[in-house]
Amino acid sequence: MRAIWKGALTFGLVNVPVKVYSATEDHDVPLHQVHAADGGRIRYQRVCEVDGDVVAYADIDRAYDDGERTVILTKEDLASLPAERSREIEVVEFVPSDQIDPLTLDRAYYLEPDSASPKAYVLLRKTLEQTDRTAIVRFSLRQKTRLAALRVRGDVLVLQTLLWADEVRDAAFSSLDEPVKISAKELELSASLVDGFSKDFEPEEFSDEYQDELRTLIEAKLDKGDAIDTAQTFGGVAEQAAGGEVIDLMEALTASIERSRAARRSSGEDGKKVADGKGKKAHAS
Repeated sequence: MRAIWKGALTFGLVNVPVKVYSATEDHDVPLHQVHAADGGRIRYQRVCEVDGDVVAYADIDRAYDDGERTVILTKEDLASLPAERSREIEVVEFVPSDQIDPLTLDRAYYLEPDSASPKAYVLLRKTLEQTDRTAIVRFSLRQKTRLAALRVRGDVLVLQTLLWADEVRDAAFSSLDEPVKISAKELELSASLVDGFSKDFEPEEFSDEYQDELRTLIEAKLDKGDAIDTAQTFGGVAEQAAGGEVIDLMEALTASIERSRAARRSSGEDGKKVADGKGKKAHAS
């Protein structure tokens, strides 16, 4: 594992140096798009809608559109905003753990003690366990101010970012406005059904069936030799654009066709059609 951030966890006068690690990862098989006819990779470009030019990433700014007006925000504008002013994860309060709404939980990170002695780290962990409290902390990461819950998982402190209050939508369903009568017998039968399925949750018992089958399919194709050399999927048509970006294969082919047509027109191949006054465009077969 590689630490993504280093700083200090602070509460009161206690300072706990920590390293931060991503606690989760995506297990999906990585896939990319290719041309069905020949397996060539499909590339994407950043194209300006005003002049049609391909724009290098270094020349791109951000903007806000309110529907009628657009405000352009330069890199200097964004740099002037409060960012990572400190490398501190500040504890702002300790709350009962059952007050954390699971709906607000977002990304999870492991905290590792980053000092010669982990005593302060262990002290905080044991305090949270003993008091059954969750620490609400505030910190900055990747130019965003974040709110998070600090809790215990085994012997490790876990930082789990929280959605802000205005990021959680209300469930306003009109279908639930009318009162519904549930009989005692219906409730009893429903509870009996729940009891029949009740057991302790073991997440290891479950797997992503789609991803398992996808891996099996890929392995089967490889075993049958139903594959092409990866180097062949890049082709020889693509050129490097300004800023090191790759020209899209379809754009390169279209440009080649246009140049070919222009060459034929200049050599007089289309002159006869114009002279005859037909004024019709030749269609590619």
